[in-house]
Amino acid sequence: MQPVDVFAGNSPVILGVPHAGTYVPEEIFARLNETGKALADTDWHVDRLYRDLLPGTTMVCANFHRYVIDANRDPEGASLYPGQNTTGLCPTTGFDGLPIYLEGQAPDEAEIEERRVAWHATYHAALAAEIERVKAIHGVAILYDCHSIRSHIPFLFEGKLPDFNIGTNGGTTCARQIEAAVVARAKAAEGYESILNGRFKGGWTTRHYGKPGANVHAIQMELAQCTHLATEALPFDYSEERSARLRPHLGLILSDLADLAGALNSTDKKTSRGDQHG
Repeated sequence: MQPVDVFAGNSPVILGVPHAGTYVPEEIFARLNETGKALADTDWHVDRLYRDLLPGTTMVCANFHRYVIDANRDPEGASLYPGQNTTGLCPTTGFDGLPIYLEGQAPDEAEIEERRVAWHATYHAALAAEIERVKAIHGVAILYDCHSIRSHIPFLFEGKLPDFNIGTNGGTTCARQIEAAVVARAKAAEGYESILNGRFKGGWTTRHYGKPGANVHAIQMELAQCTHLATEALPFDYSEERSARLRPHLGLILSDLADLAGALNSTDKKTSRGDQHG
């Protein structure tokens, strides 16, 4: 099993999918308790949900489960949300705050570092390479980080999560035009609720790669799983009906981003020429 699948395209838009993988090595899976073995915190079917929405889109998918190592966490272990309940680089509890390992079987620091090198670093090497490749083609790259989560998780947030949770870390990870376009499409999606930089402001991936001044823009979309799953409990089946209703809205978002890439690159070139002659 290779840690990462890369589907390289020629669009300026790159889809990051760090949490849809379900692979857990046997020696790790055997140490999980029943809560852990359910793999309930998977971003179920997100790769399928976004597939073929925008021609030529690059997709980078982690095949390993976030319980092995979380590809959307700071590799140094720093919390993304200080003071709030969350899970770390190598989770020992799930989103409900319950242990996922048998007693005494959680990984130590040495094992966490081994997992980081084998899985986390491999995923990000692939993602970084695709960002550079796409930027070399278009002069700009837009990373759209794809996520989903159960719509009710009291340990993490109160009540029901909005359907579209857009994260730009307070507007710092992408151009304002990108943020505005995604927000506008989400608000226009009839029957769905949306929020910008609410409970989920963008994970480590968005914050790490989003450098608008260097022509790399990043934005995170956390979808409530009620938008595309038949049930938010085992077996977490994909809903063709719900997904068919959602996918056109996601397609419009990605199409807008691709259109904006050209406009942003043109603006950047004009600014650069102006600086040279100023």
